[in-house]
Amino acid sequence: MNFKYTPNTLKKLEGLFEEADFTIRYEKGNFNSGYCVLEARRIIVVNKFFNVESRINALMEILTNTAIDETMLGGDTLKFYHQFKNIATRADEPLVQTKIDL
Repeated sequence: MNFKYTPNTLKKLEGLFEEADFTIRYEKGNFNSGYCVLEARRIIVVNKFFNVESRINALMEILTNTAIDETMLGGDTLKFYHQFKNIATRADEPLVQTKIDL
């Protein structure tokens, strides 16, 4: 599976986190990495000035560092999560797309 930087991919990632009982907020702030994760409250805050590509990259990075309870995920979301995890476990392939094909 190849991740593309589209609003649809962003919606899928947001839906995955929402099903896993995380709240995603887009706000301004002084984030060194562009985002902040409040694990105890299950809140993710992403810089609101990011474009779609940067938002996807931030959410994908958070997803690799966060434990997700798979029992909370439904059909298509669980399939998307497993495809993502399969890509993340391969060390020889980059996790995110580094250039956009036109």
